Amino acid sequence: QVQLVESGGGSVQPGGSLRLSCVASGIIASINVMGWYRQAPGEERDLVAAISGDTTNYADSVKGRFTISRDNAKNAVYLQMNSLKAEDTAVYYCKISYRRFFASKYLEVWGQGTLVTVSS
Repeated sequence: QVQLVESGGGSVQPGGSLRLSCVASGIIASINVMGWYRQAPGEERDLVAAISGDTTNYADSVKGRFTISRDNAKNAVYLQMNSLKAEDTAVYYCKISYRRFFASKYLEVWGQGTLVTVSS
């Protein structure tokens, strides 16, 4: 059973920074895409950033402020968030696409979410 454990959320003032971490545990042969999503109250869950190999993709609203990175040896993905704004307040979820040994199909798993609150 593959599980994702997220950490790093919390409360910060506008203009501040936070770094989210997400580590996958379990038996994993390979990981394809790793991503961060967020969901504000009453809103849908939206993609914030994703990384596949060395290719990254960001939502327009976070470009230039957020940076996604991964550590393949640790099966981990990170999200460095700078210049945070009130509108970044949301529950942040990580998701990975992974493959088991002797399998060709990629599966997806979500983390439990971590709350980020940006407020003065």
